Amino acid sequence: MSIMNVIRARRSVRKYKSETVDDAVINEILEAARWAPSGLNNQPWRFVVIKDKKFKEDLSRLTHYSSIIASADFCIAVFYNHDSGYHRDKDLMSIGAAIENMLLYSHDEGIGSVWLGEILKNKDKVNELLSIDNRNEFVALIAFGYPDENPQGERKKMSELILKVF
Repeated sequence: MSIMNVIRARRSVRKYKSETVDDAVINEILEAARWAPSGLNNQPWRFVVIKDKKFKEDLSRLTHYSSIIASADFCIAVFYNHDSGYHRDKDLMSIGAAIENMLLYSHDEGIGSVWLGEILKNKDKVNELLSIDNRNEFVALIAFGYPDENPQGERKKMSELILKVF
């Protein structure tokens, strides 16, 4: 699929089949993230892959969207590593690029995903549950699995998004 088709076709998938995603594919999803751009090439992202059912259930209790996490084949918790950072705003944008790479790659491989943010209200509890020290700040959780739905979405017209053209 061309990159523009992948971008246009990707949707947030919240319902998953019970099929297991192969570890080699999970590694490639992480590889896609690793190649995201970052300021000074500092690569401020760190990841925790969560496949264990008990960990997913415990994690799901920390958000309103518990069923998504519990039913996903696996999740990736994304962290901002303060030791490798140099400018918080730029670093967080780089982490967003890494996340987008994961979302696009997984879609192209036929794997659904959704970027969850509401769980951030419990970021300290996530770190505690996953035994991650405070040098790594929890910034996102992504759920993955083979889609059991085909969500549709619309976009605003370009004229609604462009403020000015000089």
